[in-house]
Amino acid sequence: MRPPRPSKFGEPISARRRSLIAAAVVMAGSLLPVLVPLISVVPYLPPLGLLFLLAWRQRSPDILPVWAGAPLGLWDDLLSGHPLGSATSLWTLILIGIDLVDNRLVWRDFWQDWLVAGGAVAGFLIGARLAGTPLVAHVDTVLMIQIAIAAALYPLAAATCGWVDAMGQQRR
Repeated sequence: MRPPRPSKFGEPISARRRSLIAAAVVMAGSLLPVLVPLISVVPYLPPLGLLFLLAWRQRSPDILPVWAGAPLGLWDDLLSGHPLGSATSLWTLILIGIDLVDNRLVWRDFWQDWLVAGGAVAGFLIGARLAGTPLVAHVDTVLMIQIAIAAALYPLAAATCGWVDAMGQQRR
């Protein structure tokens, strides 16, 4: 028999485990609108997976690589009912855009993060609308409501990611 493994209390969490936790939170965010028993004619729930992805990316840019938008977007496509590949490509483009913005800005504030996240969610929802809905469909009002709800929920997503990150750092 092997001797028991020594305790690792107080050691910092590994970067890989931190990335896995972030990816799991994004995947759970994409799964949440499917699990919420909300019956409505139009979709009011914002893309929570994208909100969590943006919150993690803006909290610490090194936690999820830029290419993480592709597999996480594919997961969201499979759950949300968007045309396959729309979230995959749009999430990747959003992460590339945020990476470009991060390289240009010398410092950031929460207000800037909130503005970038609101613009990214609006771009995603408009892109998904163009990819999945005919142009003659009158869903623009609902789209604006969904963008406003997503922008209002971003601080909650950022706080949730901060709480999960702090809990992961404490190591039982």
